[in-house]
Parts: sequence; structure tokens; C-alpha cells
Amino acid sequence: MDREKEAIALPKRTQKFRTRLFPGKTLPSQEIAKHKAIKAEFSARCRPVFEKLRPQLIDKYYNYFIAVDPESEKYIIDSSLESLVQKIRTLYPDGTVKVAIYRLNETGVCGRI
Repeated sequence: MDREKEAIALPKRTQKFRTRLFPGKTLPSQEIAKHKAIKAEFSARCRPVFEKLRPQLIDKYYNYFIAVDPESEKYIIDSSLESLVQKIRTLYPDGTVKVAIYRLNETGVCGRI
């Protein structure tokens, strides 16, 4: 039986297994928590705007993508995500404007969670 295990044994690794692309660049847990808090705050500002717009737009634009700007409450709608991102880049070329992208359906998300 020991001979069978020896025959099936995998070869030894010659290289060290790497888990990160940049092992020296790790963020402290406080920085990660800060980023999560910023994202949660931004989402808390965008979601009510989306919920206000959804009943007006869902019948005409079902399953379209919508980008919402929480400060101005402006939005952009497109049927594909790639063309929506292109529109956002042309409208905001400097990249300073943050928008949240949702899907116009019952949940506001794509696929399963």
C-alpha cells in the first residue's frame, strides 16, 4: 500500500508559491476600514437617488444600466455596460466625478448575489 502512495505522489515544487503580485505592498487594517467606510457612505448617498428614479424608468428601460451622480441627481442610461462607461468618460473627462452604476430591475443588481 505504501508503494501505491509513492507512485501517486506529486513532484516537489521547485519555486516558492506566491500569493500576491506585490508582497511588500499591504494596507494596514485601519486603511482598509477607512476605504470600506467611504464606499458605504457613497453607496448610502446614491441608493436613495436610484430608488427615486427606478419607478419612473423601469417600464421603459427594463434591465438597462444606469449611472447615478448623487450630488446633482443626474443619470445616464444605456443598454450595455461598456457603452455606459464610454459615455461617463466623455461627459467627465477629468475623472473627478463619482457615479454609482445600477441595473434597472427589481433589485438594482446584475445576476445573483
